[in-house]
Amino acid sequence: MKDRESEAPGLFTLLGEDVACVFQRDPAARSHFEILTTYPGVHAILLQRLAHRLWKAGLCYPARLLSWFARLLTNIDIHPGATLGRRFFIDHGAGVVIGETAEIGDDVTLYHGVTLGGTTWNKGKRHPTLGNGVVIGAGAKVLGAITLGDQVRVGANSVVVKDVPAHRTVVGIPGKVVLRSDEAGPGALGINLDHHLIPDPVGRAIACLMERIKVLEKALRARGEPVDGQCSLCEADGLCGTQVAHTMKRKP
Repeated sequence: MKDRESEAPGLFTLLGEDVACVFQRDPAARSHFEILTTYPGVHAILLQRLAHRLWKAGLCYPARLLSWFARLLTNIDIHPGATLGRRFFIDHGAGVVIGETAEIGDDVTLYHGVTLGGTTWNKGKRHPTLGNGVVIGAGAKVLGAITLGDQVRVGANSVVVKDVPAHRTVVGIPGKVVLRSDEAGPGALGINLDHHLIPDPVGRAIACLMERIKVLEKALRARGEPVDGQCSLCEADGLCGTQVAHTMKRKP
């Protein structure tokens, strides 16, 4: 990441790429002027790139002051020490937090409420590293000095605390790999923004359990064992799935 940073183009080139990538990832964008004047994610990224240059030059307080102003203006908190890649896009942006030692690759997309946070008070590397083409859904938290490989997708509201190999989709708390990104098909420029079209491991597990219960109940009935009557001690009342199902069947 440091080598990439040393080879990064000038600030205006980076800004031009940051604006251009908005057209590719946000169908609501209509003009360059609209993006430059109304997109808080673009404002936050521009100000962070300026603050990062101050930070690298040893001007830490001016850098922090500029990042504070950026947060005040955009409701996006990016530490000036964080390293941002090219064509970085923060959609909507409200509530995004990116810590000091976070490293972000090229063509990364974050949605609102995302946190790239630390899990320790010790100095040194304590925030995530994101590869190229990573997409992180709204409200997701990626915590600790972990690495997300290229083209990783993180589902909304997931909490990721372990390394994720490239081309994987992660959902849940804690995050679990449920899909290879290439199984879902590439999106524009190889970036798959359909992070909502992912399996539901909890729902799938519940469905498997329900099916297993049906098999066991059928086996008990075959042996003459009472099954339905065993719900008499349940306190679920109107929330009982069996009762609701029977009620729905009785309705015309």
